[in-house]
Amino acid sequence: MRGAFWREAFVGRRPIRTFVRVGVLVLVSVVVFGWVLIPVRTYGDSMLPTYRSGSFHLVNRVPYLLRQPARGDVVAVRLAGWRVVYVKRIVGLPGERIGFRDGLLTVNSRPLDEPYVQERARWNLRETALRPGEFFVVGDNRGMPIEAHEFGLVRRERIEGPLLF
Repeated sequence: MRGAFWREAFVGRRPIRTFVRVGVLVLVSVVVFGWVLIPVRTYGDSMLPTYRSGSFHLVNRVPYLLRQPARGDVVAVRLAGWRVVYVKRIVGLPGERIGFRDGLLTVNSRPLDEPYVQERARWNLRETALRPGEFFVVGDNRGMPIEAHEFGLVRRERIEGPLLF
């Protein structure tokens, strides 16, 4: 009687149905968390104050199958393999000219309003023209010296998707 109780408690009255459900759940989890939603952890202070170093996030790879990345999107940029990524914000779109003048980001020679940037160092960078399929990404922490920041041109195929949270 005891053995029947434990067997029913773990696999139910219909063990085959239970194992099929477990198999489907495992398969769906592998697909969702192995391809659709990629877990990432941020390291470094380049995205402060939006994201702290060491915070955990999920990248959704589906939206950019349906639309192009947009200005302001916080995205994962693939470096090597598909598990090594930078988290950056898209500020420049294909066909635009991007630069920094006294800490202000310029798009086509006009300053861009960036309410997410709280501190600005006096960054200066000559305007760069983006070709088709190129985006310009940079972190939100512009109080850092320009030399301590990883940013710049990124090809579309390197952008994995936007962060969910």
